[in-house]
Amino acid sequence: MDEKNMMNSENWDDLRLFLAVARHRGLSPAARETGNSPATLGRRMMALEQRLARDLFHRHDRGYTLTAQGQTLLSDLTDLEPRLARILAPAKQDALPLVKVSAGSWTSLALLNNINNILGSPPDIRLRFFASEEKLSLTRREIVIGFRNERPTGGNLASRRLSKISFAPYGTENASPLWINVLAETPSARWLARHGADRFGCEVNTPRNSLDLAIQGHGIALLPTFIGDAFPVLERKDNIIEELSHDQWLVTHNDDRHLPGVRAAIERMCQALKTSRMD
Repeated sequence: MDEKNMMNSENWDDLRLFLAVARHRGLSPAARETGNSPATLGRRMMALEQRLARDLFHRHDRGYTLTAQGQTLLSDLTDLEPRLARILAPAKQDALPLVKVSAGSWTSLALLNNINNILGSPPDIRLRFFASEEKLSLTRREIVIGFRNERPTGGNLASRRLSKISFAPYGTENASPLWINVLAETPSARWLARHGADRFGCEVNTPRNSLDLAIQGHGIALLPTFIGDAFPVLERKDNIIEELSHDQWLVTHNDDRHLPGVRAAIERMCQALKTSRMD
């Protein structure tokens, strides 16, 4: 039996019993270790030999000793036993369910600012955040929950429309009039490349850095209003840019959304975002 078949075999329990009999060189001591009767162990070893078409033991009054084929199997299993035990071990009952979440920089910031409320008290879920402007796959289970700027189609996905997201320019009272340019493939970065390229000051490669620079007074950042309005040091420098406004959608796979951990994460994150975006 090769390694792959051992790891996939429904008969791993027989191999585990074989290890006990081989190491104890008899049925009675192996029975005390495994909780099976000597008679049951004897039948299981005979069935294993028939299935593998190998003579594994010499049976005599003093106990069981291994044949050459039995010794080979023992050697193979001894090498594989730690891996097999780890793979087949049941999950710890006290392990919290892991929920993987993908969101853009701004939504991630709002969620992380409410992390205690989302995790629960005491915590009953674990969250793994992927703060990225790229869309990770829900159908391939790269993530469990994703935040999108448009409603998904196909892929057995479920979606919930959240609040409308709007963008406006923000800076401190005495901020430099130059734009803080974000080198990213986002709608807001593309808008700024079209309309503000002749007034760029600092350039950054992540949206969050534009907020940091704006707070320090180093220029004007194009921010979602729920982010810009949350910082008293910042003020709107012009009107909302309507062409950048869009609905936000929370998306998950239909097969995952009713799992208790996923359902709890969805409800708590929606509440956290609702609270952070109240005027």
